[in-house]
Amino acid sequence: MTGLGERRRRRNWQLIGALCALAITGSAAYAVSQIIHGSLQPGDTAGVLGLPLGVAGLVAAVVALRKPVEGNETELARSWAATLASQVETGESVVWRQLLGDDTRRINLTYALHPAAVRPATAPVAGQLTADGLGPVALPDILTYYRATRPLRLVVTGAAGAGKTVLALELLLALIDRRAENDPVPVRIPLSRWDTERQTLPDLLQQRLVEAYDWPADLAASLVRHHLVLPVLDGLDEMDPPAPDGSPDPAAPRAAAVIRSLNTYQQGRNAGPLILTCRTRHYDALAERTEVLDAARISVAPVGADDARAYLADRALDAARWRLLLDHMAVHPSGFLATVLSTPWRLCLVATVYHHDGDPAELLALLNADALDHHLLARYIPAACRTVPNPRNYAAIDIHRWLHHLTTHLNPAGTLEATTSAGVEATDLLLHELWPVAGRFRVLVADALLSTLALLIPLPFVWAFLESQSGTLPVGISVFAVLCGVSASTTGTPKARTLGNPFAAPQRRRELAGSVVSWLVLVLTIELAVSMAGGLLYGIAGVGGLMFGQAVLLGKEPGTSLGARDVIRSDALAGLARGLTAGLAGGVTIGLLAGLVFEEGLAASLTVGGVIGVVCGVIFGVMFGAEASRRYAVFLLCSRRRLPFRLGLFLDWAVTAGLMRYSGPAYQFRHRELQHWLRQHPHPPTAACRRSP
Repeated sequence: MTGLGERRRRRNWQLIGALCALAITGSAAYAVSQIIHGSLQPGDTAGVLGLPLGVAGLVAAVVALRKPVEGNETELARSWAATLASQVETGESVVWRQLLGDDTRRINLTYALHPAAVRPATAPVAGQLTADGLGPVALPDILTYYRATRPLRLVVTGAAGAGKTVLALELLLALIDRRAENDPVPVRIPLSRWDTERQTLPDLLQQRLVEAYDWPADLAASLVRHHLVLPVLDGLDEMDPPAPDGSPDPAAPRAAAVIRSLNTYQQGRNAGPLILTCRTRHYDALAERTEVLDAARISVAPVGADDARAYLADRALDAARWRLLLDHMAVHPSGFLATVLSTPWRLCLVATVYHHDGDPAELLALLNADALDHHLLARYIPAACRTVPNPRNYAAIDIHRWLHHLTTHLNPAGTLEATTSAGVEATDLLLHELWPVAGRFRVLVADALLSTLALLIPLPFVWAFLESQSGTLPVGISVFAVLCGVSASTTGTPKARTLGNPFAAPQRRRELAGSVVSWLVLVLTIELAVSMAGGLLYGIAGVGGLMFGQAVLLGKEPGTSLGARDVIRSDALAGLARGLTAGLAGGVTIGLLAGLVFEEGLAASLTVGGVIGVVCGVIFGVMFGAEASRRYAVFLLCSRRRLPFRLGLFLDWAVTAGLMRYSGPAYQFRHRELQHWLRQHPHPPTAACRRSP
């Protein structure tokens, strides 16, 4: 079955879901219209009321008992893999361009096979990023090199900023570009998010598909089970904190646990294919105790002086400004500057800082690598402001302060929410997980207060509608609101919800069937407690509203990539849709009961009940259906002086400016060195800010 056929199948079931909801709604409307006319006998009334409930039961049975579409599950998984490949290519192409400084000029990195002491894979002696055909011996490009490796297990090592991630991304995109139907889809995963104590590698792969690409858990598990996901594991060196002297920890318990998991990762009787990146010093420290077996380890070579000069000359807009620096590097190819500017990261920094103005010859006066890094990073943010459009006029000094504040979320000395289980520095900034940055106690108290006030809004209308004169009702309303507000502000990070089609996957079908069964049990309970008519009416409104909300309001094909801001938007929409569905069903039920059972005015009861249901549905949907987006909004209110209120827009701009990058639904700093420098410098250097707009 092709990917087009799979999408057509999902659309067909969405249409069936909508038709089922329409059948329930139509039968309920028919029953209500017959009752309003008042021409039915008591026995006929019970029969008419049983019609919509029977339709609802039939729909529930069809949904609960329907088996997956007959066919070869392997072929279905292949069609899903084609969809996943398209998603990965779209997202990682953006990251690839960002890592190149939003430019198409690439440095043709070279690398050599590193000898391994135990069970190495067979691989060519050397290779390069792209095959240019130059030199006495033609070196294979990264795709050819990887496919010549047996087994297909590659470890990419290099110095900080050497281009390991760029090399891995180039390989990932090349694998997708030349992918055959049966080939696995390479998926890049930041290793800092791997919970090595609770997750296996297949669990991590499945989690990545769910979180980054919005795949249903069962479809993600099927792709992993059929070996259609190739793990591209980025940043083994980011798993553990360094030793007290700043050197890599030779024990590195989490990184060692990763290597043990990779050594047991198999596909059938063969070692499972994978791609892993790690800094050279960290991998060397680990290799004294353990290393990845059956893998080819390559070391990325420093950029040669000629290649570095060619890159800077190609990026230069005004050759005259660059002449002194380029001439110096040509005369001293083994000098300090040529040696320090041998990594793609530093070369990109230099090209960005002096892209529009400034004198690159300033670098000739610097004496060591630390001074060079400080000089460039201090000018990086102001240069980014001048290089890319800045429609919201973000000031360089504000950008620096905001980004520094965000690094506290990733700092082991700051909040623990975004660090790994070992307290090591993290890299991913997920919007719905940022709330501890504003202070845990402050955000939780503000969340409880705002939730309580919001819950007090609709309850007086309910009180007036019920025409209760009890003096204890206001007290009960207040106590209920306070309890709900406190309950809404839990101490943990709420899990973001996403919209989903309940007919698209067995798991969601089971959840829907379970919800329908729960409603039917509630119907029987209310029948005994109130009356036959009241219970049936509640069942009509409840089941009909549930099916309509799930099949229509929440209908969406699985596998749509979630961007960084899409997580918040999807959580809010999911909460509102569920809240409106339940609120409208409850409000209509109250109106019908008041109009028919208690002999109030039917039209007025339905109108008031519907209005109350909508208001209550919106508020309760936000409070209990969209916890992640609600907590994020409270966090922004509590961070008014430290972060921009439209934080997502700012971070999107920072991505276009080359300061940040996307990683699935997360933001990451463009480079780890930039993250470190910002964390260590709360305030920007004055000299650099004078040049900012």
